[in-house]
Amino acid sequence: MTAPAPTRRGRWIERWDPEDEAFWNATGERIARRNLWFSMLSEHIGFSVWTLWSVLVLFMGPEYGLTPADKFLLTSVVTLVGAVVRVPYTFAVAVFGGRNWTVISASLLLVPTIAAFTVMKPGTSFSTFLLVGLLAGIGGGNFASSMTNINAFFPLRKKGWALGLNAGGGNIGVPVIQLIALAIIGASGGPRVLLGIYIPLIVVAAVLAALFMDNLASVKNDTGAAKDAARDGHTWIMAFLYVGTFGSFIGYSFAFGQVLTNQFGRTPLQAAYLTFIGPLLGSLIRPVGGWLADRYGGARITLWNYVGMAAATAVLIGAGMRKSLPLFVSVFVVLFVLSGLGNGSTYKMIPGIFQAKALARGLEGEAAVAHGRRLSGAAMGLIGAVGALGGVGINLAFRQSFLSYGSGTGAFVAFLGFYAVCFVVTWAVYLRRPIGRIPAKASASEEKAQLSYAEV
Repeated sequence: MTAPAPTRRGRWIERWDPEDEAFWNATGERIARRNLWFSMLSEHIGFSVWTLWSVLVLFMGPEYGLTPADKFLLTSVVTLVGAVVRVPYTFAVAVFGGRNWTVISASLLLVPTIAAFTVMKPGTSFSTFLLVGLLAGIGGGNFASSMTNINAFFPLRKKGWALGLNAGGGNIGVPVIQLIALAIIGASGGPRVLLGIYIPLIVVAAVLAALFMDNLASVKNDTGAAKDAARDGHTWIMAFLYVGTFGSFIGYSFAFGQVLTNQFGRTPLQAAYLTFIGPLLGSLIRPVGGWLADRYGGARITLWNYVGMAAATAVLIGAGMRKSLPLFVSVFVVLFVLSGLGNGSTYKMIPGIFQAKALARGLEGEAAVAHGRRLSGAAMGLIGAVGALGGVGINLAFRQSFLSYGSGTGAFVAFLGFYAVCFVVTWAVYLRRPIGRIPAKASASEEKAQLSYAEV
């Protein structure tokens, strides 16, 4: 079986059945992988633009007139917008098509980048920086549309790897822009040099998406899927768990440099030498989290990952109180790695959960697969949006902690408690043996779905 060639006008694929192994082996895998690579490129640059201000604040010395609290507020606003726009970006894939929206969303990144290039100089008001920071938040939306789109291309058995690779390639935009900033600061360059590098890269990403990506007709015009996903309790449970993993990753990515400069007295250059390591390793490990979830079950990996995150946070509290910079940085990097691992495992759980619910409804075969794919793709955008709000919470918690205590210790205590709650929720909903809670009148399919949650 071969895939029908997409029409040249708009590059539409009318029939797509990745669960059919003959179809997949003949042409499906090649097409899916091609779309994955170019979607990943656009998402990668989107992440870089989104986290742009976590780097720009390191360039903003005393001559800019901003306090540490101002800088935490600025990065919080950027994170907030990036979280909110993930919802409409998820809908956009069904409205415009995955390839078409990738071209549009990549092109939109020019707006915040050129705006930042224009205002980035001493004497600009804080309110202007906040406004331009709001624009940069649109870069966070590319993740949601990219994940929704790529979810539709791959079969269930490969979603953990594909989604982990797609998200990891996007997440790595965070350390890449930090590394470029490190090189520019080291060469005594200014922030406009950094912005000037990204403007042509955005154009390249948009052009490549237009030339090499495809739209899936089966995904278009299914905006009702988001409403159905929003009504499902598991969407919000997974969103809560994703706050603990991705919220940590993006929140710490924005805040790490500021914590080093404010709590440990590092210079911007010294901080830049350290800040990229955690996001880099956290991004690279995300596909591994998806692969482990494919093999051992996402719920199990997520559960024990929260144990590790809580333990690392406890050590960070001690390192901060002892003012041990080597221990603090080392364990912070471990926390980044664990957040990346958890990102991969939690996102693998999503399609598995909705597939199990489809079976519980009595659906079988392709009907069950199509139902699970439809709802999981829509749910990913909502879950990604709520998860990113965790980054807002982290930056606001650090801001308050520095205002109240002069260090980030108070914030880390709050994070430790949150990870403990995430552990309990994961165990109670997806791993606790549910046999005793299933009503006697429950059907065999319902029982099967309940029992299979540990495998998602």
